[in-house]
This record gives sequence, structure tokens and C-alpha cells, in this order.
Amino acid sequence: MSIDQIASEALRLSARDRAFLAGSLWESLEDPFAAPAQMEDAQAVALALERDRQIEQGQVQAVTHEELMAKLR
Repeated sequence: MSIDQIASEALRLSARDRAFLAGSLWESLEDPFAAPAQMEDAQAVALALERDRQIEQGQVQAVTHEELMAKLR
């Protein structure tokens, strides 16, 4: 089954089921930049500063929300 076929079928689900499916898929991904759900303020600030440094030094490329959504589609 192709991604387009899966997406078409998924969009027929109820909003609740789509949310559950989206959450399940998201949790299945390993993100090297994933932040723990419970993070101290100092840790969150340090992570934000590190990511900002990475962007400014060209180590990573920032994308807009629209660009991200287009890539995901």
C-alpha cells in the first residue's frame, strides 16, 4: 500500500482515531533532538541555546512550518 493510499484511508477515520494514529506514528520516530517531556527550565534554555548555536553556525538548517508540512506530505 502506498503512502497516498494509507493517507486517504487514514483521513476517513474519526478525528479521535486520526489523533491517536498521529500520536502513535510520532512516538514511533526516533528524534536525535527529542526533548524529555519533563524538562527543568534551565535544561530547556540550554537546549534552545544549543539549537540556536547550531543554526547560526550552519550545522543545521531551520525550516518554516509550511516547509516542514510540505516535506511531510
